[in-house]
Amino acid sequence: MSAQIPETRSTEQLREKWMKPEVITGSDILLRSLLLEGVECVFGYPGGAVLYIYDALYGFTDFHHLLTRHEQGAIHAADGYARATGKVGVCIATSGPGATNTVTGIATAFMDSVPLVIITGNVVSSLIGTDAFQEADITGITMPITKHSYLVRNVEDLPRVIHEAFHIANTGRKGPVLIDIPKDVSANKALFEPSQTINLRGYNPTVVPNRLQLDKLAAAIQEAERPVIIAGGGVVYSGGHEQLFEFVNKTQIPITTTLLGLGAFPSRHELWMGMPGMHGTYTANQSIQQSDLLINIGARFDDRVTGKLDGFAPKAKIVHIDIDPAEIGKNVHADIPIVGDVKTVLEMLNPIVSRADKADAWRAQIQRSKIEKPLRYIDSDTVLKPQWVIELLNDTTGGEAIVTTDVGQHQMWAAQYYKFNQPRSWITSGGLGTMGFGFPSAIGAQMGHPDRLVISINGDGGMQMCAQELAICAINKIPVKVVVINNQVLGMVRQWQELIYDNRYSHINLEGSPDFVKLAEAYGVKGLRATNKEEARRAWQEALDTPGPVLVEFVVSKEENVYPMVTQGSTIDQMLMGDSE
Repeated sequence: MSAQIPETRSTEQLREKWMKPEVITGSDILLRSLLLEGVECVFGYPGGAVLYIYDALYGFTDFHHLLTRHEQGAIHAADGYARATGKVGVCIATSGPGATNTVTGIATAFMDSVPLVIITGNVVSSLIGTDAFQEADITGITMPITKHSYLVRNVEDLPRVIHEAFHIANTGRKGPVLIDIPKDVSANKALFEPSQTINLRGYNPTVVPNRLQLDKLAAAIQEAERPVIIAGGGVVYSGGHEQLFEFVNKTQIPITTTLLGLGAFPSRHELWMGMPGMHGTYTANQSIQQSDLLINIGARFDDRVTGKLDGFAPKAKIVHIDIDPAEIGKNVHADIPIVGDVKTVLEMLNPIVSRADKADAWRAQIQRSKIEKPLRYIDSDTVLKPQWVIELLNDTTGGEAIVTTDVGQHQMWAAQYYKFNQPRSWITSGGLGTMGFGFPSAIGAQMGHPDRLVISINGDGGMQMCAQELAICAINKIPVKVVVINNQVLGMVRQWQELIYDNRYSHINLEGSPDFVKLAEAYGVKGLRATNKEEARRAWQEALDTPGPVLVEFVVSKEENVYPMVTQGSTIDQMLMGDSE
């Protein structure tokens, strides 16, 4: 069996097959409604409360259902699919523990503005609130971490609810929407009449910005001597990367991209300064601190970017462009607030902006800084360095792979040393920092892009949190290349304990972890190991030459730290540069 998404059906074919009025069960209404929303792949795990839905899925071939080995794997896979494709990711879980197992994934998507529709089963309507077997108030539990939640009481409401859920998830500031369906609702029958209209009072995201604010920004660019752009995930999610490229080339303003903004602007462009913040480049951080005009495009001024807030960009006039008005002024005061969809804002800005003519000396200063203060590490011919491993992956793929990561040191090294050419090629848990996210999100990305190379970079800690999903890679021939950067320790925790907690290494030893090669082989996946550069080159090339999934374990130095680093409570120009300086 090969996990290929079915061929895309034409709208006419869908309408002819599924839109005719017919009395059917709630489960069949759900499947038809998902198809009409363009769903191609669903990730799920069955249980008692969703058995009618899975009965309807028996023999169903109009979209692909991927059975994961844990509900957390299902929702992270749906998340990776959404980030890689720009479509809404969908997952299904049963009531009680099945639903609660999705909570971490819902919070991950909520923090990073990822469009998901999570379908959970619930106990029959008459038992809700009685503490019935496998009952949990999942709508209540997830209220703070969803854009909206539905508890469907009547089967007649299903078409409208599903249509609204997809609209809410994928408009405005995108995010997860939960639909909780009691078991009797999925079994009851109703006349299926597809919902084709949206009427949500109070939900009307601002897409088109105020033109006066755009004129203010255009004038500010002409006056600026030290302008800087911070571009975030909002550029990627809006599809505004081409407009951003035009904006930078027209204005000639140096640009830095946040962790979630990587890929929104080509990393090899001469005006790109790298990533800002806690593990950002020297040039990006110093430039932000010295800037007189800071243009934030689709980023939320996260604490890992700003460092000490009252010392952030102290000389700059702040411009903040965001689809979510609640983000503007939340952490950093905006002198020129611009509410709107990033792509739309840039489309309207580009005709009225011109080159920042007063910034010639600034651009020259930044180019000198990039040359004098690049990212550095001390290489070794005897010990495998993790930074070198990331450079190997980058060099052998030309920056064209889709890269997912887990969370920790390997995540930061990947962000620093892999150079991205295009958006939706970098998938990582930014806001929540969810260990266990990396590998299943790669499965979702591969399902969305079956013809692209997908690399999942993991630490030895996070890899063990969802390692069971190796089974579905083997069974479904999903050709993800799984990289394990094994330093036998919780690396980022160890780094903090070394630098901030006076070398008090408390409960971080992972030396009792399994043999990852044997673990992969136990699931039917090829496993390889490398402990030096020669082995690393050979093993990685074998992985690339192998058609199916492969796990490659790179055994690296335990003591290696991520630099630069800004400790908490410091401003972002107060950087620890490491032993390479």
